[in-house]
Amino acid sequence: MRPPADFTAMVPAECDRRDVYKLLLSSVLPRPIALVSTISADGAVNLAPFSFANAVCANPPAVMFSPANLGDGSAKDTVRNLREVGEFVFNVVPHDMKDAMNETSAPYPPGVSEFEATGLTPLPSRFVRPPRVAESPVQMECKLLQIVPIGDGPYAGNVCIGEVVCFHVASGFQLSDGSLDPAKLDLIGRAGGSQYVTTRDRFSMDRPKPL
Repeated sequence: MRPPADFTAMVPAECDRRDVYKLLLSSVLPRPIALVSTISADGAVNLAPFSFANAVCANPPAVMFSPANLGDGSAKDTVRNLREVGEFVFNVVPHDMKDAMNETSAPYPPGVSEFEATGLTPLPSRFVRPPRVAESPVQMECKLLQIVPIGDGPYAGNVCIGEVVCFHVASGFQLSDGSLDPAKLDLIGRAGGSQYVTTRDRFSMDRPKPL
């Protein structure tokens, strides 16, 4: 592998926030997509996709996602709901759910259920108030551990970390070793702009042996 011949240095403090946002999103990829369901204190359900998302650790099992503030600097409904109720469901997104997932990102007004707007099916959770997404093959019920604010104003982040208190895995997706079959999951990831990727092109590498 030969290194590139030249590089262009870009200093975020000297750039427009929107340009920094586009550069970051098109550099760090592919990114897993969490379709997150939350509920407000008065019972309004919200469903929204986030690609600043990943696993955190296994003891305790924890996941994270980071909703960016809106262009006017205000928090999204998901963050407001988490501050009120402190529970969420992390639903994974297979390829055949891509259109409905994308529709949940529309700017619906507060109080409008994205489940009803997109035709996705809510399922009652066992330990948390927000519903699960029936069409997702893996749903993780989570209790909020903390929200870590990063920055302030437009496009600032809110890292939401939750402990998984219950996994729901669709029948037939689990392998004999306990892991999940990536071919059956057929998950998608986010790239830059309107681009997405699949997990269909995979390869394997053994870890290096200890010296």
